[in-house]
Amino acid sequence: MKIKAVIFDLDGTITQPYFDFDAIRMEMNLAVDAGPILEQMEKMTPKQKAEAEKILHYHEERAVAESTLNPGAEETLDALREKGVLIGILTRNKRSNAIAVGRKHGLNFDAVVGREQGPVKPDAFGVLEICRQFEIRPEQAMVVGDYLFDLLCARSAGAIAVLLANHRESAEFARHADFTIENITEILQIIDEATFETRGNQSADK
Repeated sequence: MKIKAVIFDLDGTITQPYFDFDAIRMEMNLAVDAGPILEQMEKMTPKQKAEAEKILHYHEERAVAESTLNPGAEETLDALREKGVLIGILTRNKRSNAIAVGRKHGLNFDAVVGREQGPVKPDAFGVLEICRQFEIRPEQAMVVGDYLFDLLCARSAGAIAVLLANHRESAEFARHADFTIENITEILQIIDEATFETRGNQSADK
């Protein structure tokens, strides 16, 4: 099946991992093992949530300013453009921050969906919304990310799930991926050579 779009996660995928979520949780007076921050914020009182949002905003602004691209990211996006493959960004960050990262590094995205637009990953909403904007079916899209939630939202939507294995828990996440890669450039080989008649975790050289 021809891949018509690639939907990327932002932090840890397009850009090098930046956020120290354990430190952010501590600043918010959450236990280090409390779980995903956005979900924990929904359980807070209005006053607590307002304070937590200030902390998160500070770290997200710094992440934009100090962002650096992952090796091969720019070349991969350029190659996708040459192939006529649409490029989407799906992030649990704010949409404006993702756009700012693209502007800083001279990257052009065809669609960007952030947390303020609907249910966040691992919900399938973002994948389905980008596919709607691109006027393609989910199975014609590839979702690339470094975290479990990227893979789960891809699977829920019916898209191809690709794990960029640069997270300390990558080995645990891999069973949810259709493909596992070490460098973002490897998705070009998958697009050129792979078939998607059957699902199952593969490396890019298969």
